[in-house]
Amino acid sequence: MTDGLTSKHCVPCRGGVPALAGDELRTLQDELGGGWQVVREHHLHKVFSFPDFVTALEFTNRVGELAEAEGHHPDIRLTKDTATTEIYTHKIDGLTESDFILAAHIDQV
Repeated sequence: MTDGLTSKHCVPCRGGVPALAGDELRTLQDELGGGWQVVREHHLHKVFSFPDFVTALEFTNRVGELAEAEGHHPDIRLTKDTATTEIYTHKIDGLTESDFILAAHIDQV
């Protein structure tokens, strides 16, 4: 991952903009790296694994704090030792650059 995405902050989406597709998505996915998958050109997906529930919960809480600070909120499913994270821009039901920015920041958590 380059510093390009982590040097940026999420921009609130007001809707009415097209979701990213095709080459734009591939370029941002390559820049993001870190095991994130673009699923059906709709959302980003990554499973974070931990040694136990407490560590997974701590990670989830830290991501929650980050999400509040960025004003952009992922979907997180917490289990005994994983935090499955999906990110997309709900207002357009697709991906924007902010989704990749948030993912890059989550990787730093």
